Amino acid sequence: MKPDGPPITPAGMAALRARYDHLLGTERPAITEIVSWAAGNGDRSENGDYLYGRKRMREIDRELAHLARRMKNCRVIDPARQEDRTRVWFGATVAIADEDDIQRVLTLVGDDEQDASKNLIGWSAPMAKALRGAAVGDLRRVFLPGGEKEWEVVAVSYPEGA
Repeated sequence: MKPDGPPITPAGMAALRARYDHLLGTERPAITEIVSWAAGNGDRSENGDYLYGRKRMREIDRELAHLARRMKNCRVIDPARQEDRTRVWFGATVAIADEDDIQRVLTLVGDDEQDASKNLIGWSAPMAKALRGAAVGDLRRVFLPGGEKEWEVVAVSYPEGA
């Protein structure tokens, strides 16, 4: 893990590692077994199990390489250890309100963890970049694909340390 790589939460790193372990320990051996069995059936040029198995094995190997690079390059940051809890930094859960007083609650996480349906915003997203360093009461202007919008920071919180 690089000290200057892209940030990721401990939970995000655990999810990457779990996916890597699942692919390497479960999926790849199962596909290898299918390919070995299919290869023993003779003509490989029209053998669907063999052709699909080889294709799936290449996909798994690509994903394993990608996950290995991400885990090596990412910098694990525990949001519970954030010293300045009055401002928005990595791992913060932020309540914001727009001009119409419609509120949203977002959590700033690593780019590998982002999930808009769960209000997890990637650290490199325009909204996260605009909110960095903001304190309660600050107004932040965000340039989104749908146009420019202004948000007020209503609350900032971090998870409690273990």
